[in-house]
Amino acid sequence: REERLRNMEARFTGRSGGVIEISDTTFREALQKHPALVVDVWAEWCGPCRMVAPVIEDLAHDLAGRVTFGKCNVDENPLIASSFSITAIPTLLFFANGKLVDRVVGALPKEAIKARIMRAFGPG
Repeated sequence: REERLRNMEARFTGRSGGVIEISDTTFREALQKHPALVVDVWAEWCGPCRMVAPVIEDLAHDLAGRVTFGKCNVDENPLIASSFSITAIPTLLFFANGKLVDRVVGALPKEAIKARIMRAFGPG
């Protein structure tokens, strides 16, 4: 119930749960600005990507101030996809202090993604 209320609030207030948009042009700046960054590489036509999107928004809310979450549309930003050899989506890229430390390919449940985040960045 609490999650539903959070999602409704985000829709009505226009907040996306702290998820930032990342593009080929803003990627380097995001890496420098956010020491713990998770980038969700997705596409509009991708069904599993639509399943992961609300999980990412929930995690962005749950981990606000500790981990920054970004979304990168692979169709609009081919340089990021080619730079990290992304061949399947959704792909989550985990960056600690600007360096790629982990990646997840496919739609995983919230707790599995959170466990990978804790492993990549520490418990807090």
